[in-house]
Amino acid sequence: MLDKRIMGLDYGSKTIGVAVSDLLGMTAQGVETININEQVKDFKIKRIKELVNEYNIGKIVVGLPKNMDNSIGFRGEATLYFVEVLKKKIKSVEVILQDERLTTMGAERVLLEANVSRKKRKDVIDKMAAVLILQTYLDKF
Repeated sequence: MLDKRIMGLDYGSKTIGVAVSDLLGMTAQGVETININEQVKDFKIKRIKELVNEYNIGKIVVGLPKNMDNSIGFRGEATLYFVEVLKKKIKSVEVILQDERLTTMGAERVLLEANVSRKKRKDVIDKMAAVLILQTYLDKF
């Protein structure tokens, strides 16, 4: 059993998908999708802090999008910048990176197989990707 839950974040240019673990560290549940504005560096850190407190979070796992050759491209660089901001603003939790290659595609496939409508998929895809990022991390232990 964990002392604190683990949060998973799927960072994008317009939204951040959020998931949290159970206290056993076995499962991840989607919580919400936060709308952000990357262009003006409005990352909604205040909302993330609120969720950290609400769910008693001890660690944040952020998906790092890498290219298939393991290099870090534009989206990866943007994610690394976001992680640095997150670490400076929320010092009470450890922030780590999790390789998330193909996570969004996997989330899309799960939603398609569940016959979720296109509009609904758009609303939940980032939250589902956060679940997959966090579940991948949890499965290592």
